[in-house]
Amino acid sequence: MAKAPKVRYLCSECGVSHPKWVGQCTDCGAWNTLQEEAAPDTGAGRFAGYAGDALTRSVRCLSEVAPQQTQRIATGLGELDRVLGGGLVPGSVTLIGGDPGIGKSTLLIQAMALLAEQMPVLYVSGEESAEQISLRAQRLGLPGEKIQLLTETQVERIIDLARCHGPRALVLDSIQTFHAGDLQSAPGSVTQVRESAARLVRFAKQTGTSLFLVGHVTKEGALAGPRVLEHMVDTVLYFEGESGSPFRLVRAIKNRFGAVNELGVFAMTDKGLREVSNPSAIFLSLHEEQVPGSAILVTREGTRPLLVEVQALVDQSPLGNPRRVALGLEQNRLSMLLAVLHRHGGIGMYDQDVFLNVVGGVRVTEPAADLAVLLAVLSSFRDQPLHGDLVTLGEVGLAGEIRPVPSGQERLREAAKHGFRRAIVPAANAPRKPVEGLEVIPVRRLSEAIDAC
Repeated sequence: MAKAPKVRYLCSECGVSHPKWVGQCTDCGAWNTLQEEAAPDTGAGRFAGYAGDALTRSVRCLSEVAPQQTQRIATGLGELDRVLGGGLVPGSVTLIGGDPGIGKSTLLIQAMALLAEQMPVLYVSGEESAEQISLRAQRLGLPGEKIQLLTETQVERIIDLARCHGPRALVLDSIQTFHAGDLQSAPGSVTQVRESAARLVRFAKQTGTSLFLVGHVTKEGALAGPRVLEHMVDTVLYFEGESGSPFRLVRAIKNRFGAVNELGVFAMTDKGLREVSNPSAIFLSLHEEQVPGSAILVTREGTRPLLVEVQALVDQSPLGNPRRVALGLEQNRLSMLLAVLHRHGGIGMYDQDVFLNVVGGVRVTEPAADLAVLLAVLSSFRDQPLHGDLVTLGEVGLAGEIRPVPSGQERLREAAKHGFRRAIVPAANAPRKPVEGLEVIPVRRLSEAIDAC
């Protein structure tokens, strides 16, 4: 008879191993902290290294290791290739997370349909039936002759079938539905997610298969499951977008083969996701006339400069504690900037409600938006619009100084390309050579920026 698989129970508080589950850890005394996982196999097969020869597992000097050029495979979706760092890398593991219904499965089935023209692919679904996936592909108008489809949830069987068919690109939707057969815990538990992902990652590295994992997210927007899941993979992508907006943003949070914080922009249509090659045009509102409270910011997402509109609304507050609401920007930073405006600009907002929004659902995290935020707030407070051909960028310090931002020259060229004629920039970002068609106004202090407007 076959031997029963060995399992053990580890305490999540102290890490002590127990042969069976008990309610209280006998070592640290914590309650309900034991989690099941497969016991380590003493044989050489289970935790064998990714490479088979002994030379790659030996200790070598870093200078003796010859770097290899990474051969990338274009997926056919330019915006997806951008966030991946230029295309798929053989043996890479990519984790994609996002809210339900935002378009994760749609994006991957479109990418697999394009990749199937140049390599064998396999789409494994643990949530949907084969008929549902076929219906989606038919609705999107995708050819399905070359896409291999599998509905299975057991990891061992998936790996065995993948070894037989030999796909070079593999999609698993989603990791929370798969389980390892030698573990008795339910699919989606911490132990099952961690162990299933570890075996799939090991398979991808051994065979050179490009692997996509779809992950659920919590109500706070973070990837569900153990945090170690994000450490195990090579790339982590987040799918973002407002429920009422047709635009979808794919943001790279981690990438071992490219730049992080890259942004891919798609538009959701009845035929699936469509690439947006010029996202600056969709994030800029087309006002028929100049309106107060609007400022144009040149931000940077990864390697691409991006023009977005920052809108502010300042109104008399009926409350003793005025409200500070920021969408797309950090709210604590807004409070800090309003204090700087009061201290170094002489304009107090202590009796005003301040509402801030970045048009298009974009989330701006860099401090280069500070100057645009303050100018938009000041424009709304004084009910005076800024010039329609004006762009701003710059970080505002607590001492009222305007600090430089990286890649200022590229940002100014992007602004000039979209027809803007004036730019207020930090003095350290003033270009050495004039930018054609753009008047650059360098400022060193917040008071100078306010006077320049």
